[in-house]
Amino acid sequence: MLITRARGSANDKKKRFVLVIGGGQSGLAAGYYLKQAGIPYLILEKNARVGDTWRSRYTSLTLFTPRSLSMLPGLMPAGNRESYPTRDEFADYLERYASTHGLSVKTSTKLIRLTLNAAGQFEADLGTGERLYPVSVVGTTGGFQTVFVPHFSSIDPDIQQLTATTYRDPSQIVPGRTLVVGDGASGRDIATELSATHKVLLATGKPRKLIPEFFLGKNVWWWLSILGVLSARTDSWLGKRMRTADPFPDRDRSLPSLQTRGVEIMPRLVSITGRKAGFEGRQAIDIDSVIWAIGYRDDITWLQVPGTASAGGEFLHDQGISPIPGIYYVGRPWQRNRASALISGAGPDAKEIVQAIVRRHKELG
Repeated sequence: MLITRARGSANDKKKRFVLVIGGGQSGLAAGYYLKQAGIPYLILEKNARVGDTWRSRYTSLTLFTPRSLSMLPGLMPAGNRESYPTRDEFADYLERYASTHGLSVKTSTKLIRLTLNAAGQFEADLGTGERLYPVSVVGTTGGFQTVFVPHFSSIDPDIQQLTATTYRDPSQIVPGRTLVVGDGASGRDIATELSATHKVLLATGKPRKLIPEFFLGKNVWWWLSILGVLSARTDSWLGKRMRTADPFPDRDRSLPSLQTRGVEIMPRLVSITGRKAGFEGRQAIDIDSVIWAIGYRDDITWLQVPGTASAGGEFLHDQGISPIPGIYYVGRPWQRNRASALISGAGPDAKEIVQAIVRRHKELG
C-alpha cells in the first residue's frame, strides 16, 4: 500500500488537496474517485492497517449483504457472489483495494481537530503533531463510531459489561446468565452465538421488520437493488417507507428462531438494580453479564468548525454536503438513500461528493 508521509509546512497552504477522514470503505471509495479526478488527496486511517476496524469486531461477524453488494468500484471480491463475506475477508478486501488502486493512505494517524483559521483556511491537527491545510475535507467515519451505553448507577460493579464492539466470542463471557440489550442485527447475532454456551436474555426494543433472505432463488438484496428500492431517495415516498420500516434479512435470526435456541426474549430493559434487570411489565431477573448492542452515536469532537453540527451533536449536511463550504461526508446513514449506509452505497455516494468537490475547485480557480 502507498503510505503517504505528509508533513505539515507552510508549503501545504499552497497545495489544494483534499483530506479524507477514515480509511474504511467510504474513505477508500472517495480516494478512488479523487484519484480518477486528478485531485491530490490524503486518507487518514487511525488504525495500523486498513480494515482493522472490521478486524476488531466479533469473530463470527459476517456482512448481511452478499458479495455482489459488498464491493467498491474497480475491484470485484473473490468468492460466491450470493454468499456473505466474513469479517476478516472483508477487512482483507479493503486492504487489497487500497493497494490495488495505489491509494494514498496514512495509517496509524488520527485527526485530533479540524478548525477554520482567521484566513479562512482549514487547519487539521493530527495525533502525530503534524498540521495540514486541506482545501476540502471529507468525513467518512460512518454511522458506527461510539457505542451508546445507558447509565445505571445502581448496577452491581461486579457484573461484566461489554459492548457490540468489545465482544469477540463466548470465551470472554463469565458463566451464568447473559443479558444482550438490543435486538438489531448485531444483538441477534451475539445472542445466537452465546445461546450454545450460556443462558441468554435478549432485551428487545422497537418492532423489527425482517424480510425473507431469498425470493425465487435470488438473495432479497438483489431484488431490492434491481427494483430500485435501495436507490430510492431519502425524501421520496418509497425512501420514507423504507426508513420507517428499516427491514433486514431474516437469516434465521427471527425472534421465534432465537427462542428455539433457548434465547429468552424480553421486553424493553428499564432498570438494572444490583444484579437484577427490570423489564417493561415483567419481573426482574438476576444477570451475571451484560452486552450492550443498542446503537451508536456520532463522534464529532474532531469537528471544531462552527455551523457544522447540530445542538444534539449530529453532523449537518444535505446529501453529504455541509453548510460550511469545503466540508463533505460519505457513508452517513440515509445520506442519499438506504444504500448509503451499506457497502454498495459507498461508491455511488463518493462519486457524487467528488463531483461536488471538482465543481468547487473549479470555482476557486
